Amino acid sequence: MKIIIARHSEKLNAPSLSETGIMRAQALSDQYLGRHASHSLFAKNELPAALMAMTLHTIETMAPIASSWNMPIMTYWAEAGLARIHMAGQNVRNQLAAADLLNTTRYADKTVLMIWEHFHIASAALEAEFAGEKVTLRQLLNLDQLTGVPTTWPDDVYDYFWIVKYKTGNITPQSFQMIRQQFVAPYAHLPSDVWPS
Repeated sequence: MKIIIARHSEKLNAPSLSETGIMRAQALSDQYLGRHASHSLFAKNELPAALMAMTLHTIETMAPIASSWNMPIMTYWAEAGLARIHMAGQNVRNQLAAADLLNTTRYADKTVLMIWEHFHIASAALEAEFAGEKVTLRQLLNLDQLTGVPTTWPDDVYDYFWIVKYKTGNITPQSFQMIRQQFVAPYAHLPSDVWPS
């Protein structure tokens, strides 16, 4: 199984992407993740096994990609509420998503795309706040067993993919790769941040 993980695009406010975020979402579809992407992260003639999202921002970022494939978005949604209660709800949805990926056979030898909230991909602060349980994809997908996997996805960095591969029947990752999104025209003007070292 291969899992492609990307952060949602830039936000305008709580429910919506900014103009830049909307443009980045389209760029992700056109260049990397859509059916006819010019620099596709999918193998030739490969269909994604699932398109997963967890919040309004991730759904909005996934929308052009899902439209290009004519596929539904599988959502792991937690109702909004008080900050810590809402976060705990998102933690549960994160746990369910990871369990679906690692504990079922339907994704064996296939590729799944996840557009996710960055703090639920990797956040040392979130892991410390909920010590004693696995709450980030870094923990839940066993990426913490590999060297070179960042402990936190920086707040101001949007333009990277995490690609994780597993051998069939194994829940320990075989490999981890971080790829920078490098957009070309007509998206070359999009902000481009370098992951801090």
